[in-house]
Amino acid sequence: MSAFPHELMKEGVAINVEQQRRQETTNYVRLDYCEEPESEFEILQPAKISKFLPIWWWTKTISLSMIMLGLLAVLIIWGIPFLVEKVVIPLMSWEASAFKRPVLAFLLIASMAVFPVFLLPSGPSMMLAGLSFGYGLGFLIIMVGTTIGMALPYFIGSLFRNRIHTWLKRWPKKAAVIRLVGEGSWFRQFRTIALIRVSPFPYTIFNYCVVATNVKFGPYISGSFAGMAPEALIAIYSGRLLKTLVEVKYKNLHLTPVEIIYNAISFCVAIGAAIAFTIYARRALRNFQENDEPQNGEVIDNGGSINLVHMVSIPVEDSEDFRSENSKHGSTSGVN
Repeated sequence: MSAFPHELMKEGVAINVEQQRRQETTNYVRLDYCEEPESEFEILQPAKISKFLPIWWWTKTISLSMIMLGLLAVLIIWGIPFLVEKVVIPLMSWEASAFKRPVLAFLLIASMAVFPVFLLPSGPSMMLAGLSFGYGLGFLIIMVGTTIGMALPYFIGSLFRNRIHTWLKRWPKKAAVIRLVGEGSWFRQFRTIALIRVSPFPYTIFNYCVVATNVKFGPYISGSFAGMAPEALIAIYSGRLLKTLVEVKYKNLHLTPVEIIYNAISFCVAIGAAIAFTIYARRALRNFQENDEPQNGEVIDNGGSINLVHMVSIPVEDSEDFRSENSKHGSTSGVN
């Protein structure tokens, strides 16, 4: 009789333990069940938001296009006439009366050579060369001046290479593009520099930053010369077109229908060529970046050039083991 209540107590304890275990199991199941809708909501939420992205993209694109068209209309209606009347005509009269053609050519070459050293644009001088000398002599003047203007910052920047290298670390995206210049063969460097010259990369900044890579002066100056040729032709055309508009409006020059159509087609071709060159250069540089992008942990020895590869930290113990192994290999190789 005494054992009977004892067995009942054991069975009661076992039942309580089993109920507690089931309750804990059901609690875990309930937690999983409660969290499941949240995970589904987290997965489905980006899909719902993404439906509105095309609408927002088209709205932003249309708005920016309308703003650009409005600014272009304001520039054509009021900006260009004001520029022609207050700047172009006085400048043409001044340079025609104050300088002879050889002196003007020398001043234009000097301005295009010196302005990039002080990070100033050479576009106005290039347009003035086209306006005053036309395609043949104007192209020669522009290429001589810009070539000197691209060579001087290269030699000046080589004196401050370490500072330029440190400065570029603050701008990793720009540095990633510049790093492509120093890689590959002579022709690869030549092609990369020509593409950067055609692309909308800052012209004057690139003249200095290129010294942070391993590029030699030969591919640098030849690639820069080739890349600047399209911009020189567009600048000459812009200057000639501006001169024609001035003569039509203020000197009673009459254009035939054929000349009007020719100027309109030439203008469209120049704009289309500039856009096409820019798009091609950006895509080519992007392909270079994708093909040359190293994997994590891979180290590229660029001889002191820009290195944007993320290094993997090694513990002190592993580095000491690595050094000891290298010393052993060195000793064994010396014995052999």
